[in-house]
Amino acid sequence: MKKALFIRRDNIGDLVCTTPAIRAFKVAHPECGVSVLVNSYNAEVVANNPDVDKVFVYEKAKHSGAALSSHLKNLALFMRLRRERFDVAFACSYDYSQRAARLAFLSGARLRVGYATAKDASARIFLNRPLPAPPDGLHEVEGIIGLLAPFGVKSTPPKMVLNPLPSEREKALLYLKRTGLKNPEDAVIFQISSRKPENRWPVERYKELAVLIDDRLKLPVILLWSPGDSRNKFHPGDDEAAEWLISNMKTRPYPYRTESLSELVAVMSFGAVAVTPDGGAMHMAAALGKPIVAVWGSTDPAKWAPWGVRHRILQKGSLKASDVTAEEAFSALMSLLSGAGQKGGSK
Repeated sequence: MKKALFIRRDNIGDLVCTTPAIRAFKVAHPECGVSVLVNSYNAEVVANNPDVDKVFVYEKAKHSGAALSSHLKNLALFMRLRRERFDVAFACSYDYSQRAARLAFLSGARLRVGYATAKDASARIFLNRPLPAPPDGLHEVEGIIGLLAPFGVKSTPPKMVLNPLPSEREKALLYLKRTGLKNPEDAVIFQISSRKPENRWPVERYKELAVLIDDRLKLPVILLWSPGDSRNKFHPGDDEAAEWLISNMKTRPYPYRTESLSELVAVMSFGAVAVTPDGGAMHMAAALGKPIVAVWGSTDPAKWAPWGVRHRILQKGSLKASDVTAEEAFSALMSLLSGAGQKGGSK
């Protein structure tokens, strides 16, 4: 086997949770070139991944706003993929994904591997090595690495892989120090953004938590968010929420407006602990080894908890992050700073 393709067509956290499978495959098959097919939204997650030899990026029409242009670019991309003559393509999804399976088919790979059930009729067209769906209760990381079992990879999943670009990390360090933050490694990271409304923690709770941190711990806060206007239908952001916090927190935080995932990875590599809702940035923090206070909404924590790091998940019976109090978050933060907290995965 000379060439393998990992396909991850969805969101940032999904791709971060696929990096243990890529690492495990590369360790088991060091002679095999590993490529990934990702979308323009999440591609920077693997920009500095030592296990990845080639990155192929396709564009979702909903992210570009220009459907015809996207389709033409993607047509050229799949012609390039077919010229690679992949031995195997993995449609990386915990359940059957017709779109991921179709991408595997279009890649022209000799073997096309993915999860499917008897009722998934299109799988008979797109996949020629379907596998039974993994059992309930597994983490996303464990489910994805299960796709590799036919290729001799049956070990416990390793840690997630996410490496900041040195140039971006140096830029972030210079900026933080220029704004007065002497020791970024000691800071508490507030990452306030999440795609799902029920996973978002109100800005008022972040303000209350910041008061507790300032009064009792005297630790600085690095403030991060998804940039942009909340009304942008393609890439909604949290500029307004960040501005509110900057103006209303008792002690001014150290805001860093990240225009790219590479910048976000770089600045998140600092800090002693992260407070964040469930979402892609939470998985990035876990991949960077940060202890995490995860303010949780409706997502299943068994499947999506931070992998491989100490963490505390704060989830209410209402499944609304807004019902978590600042005092509960501060208690969880204190337990992590003292060395406690559950550690999930990568045993």
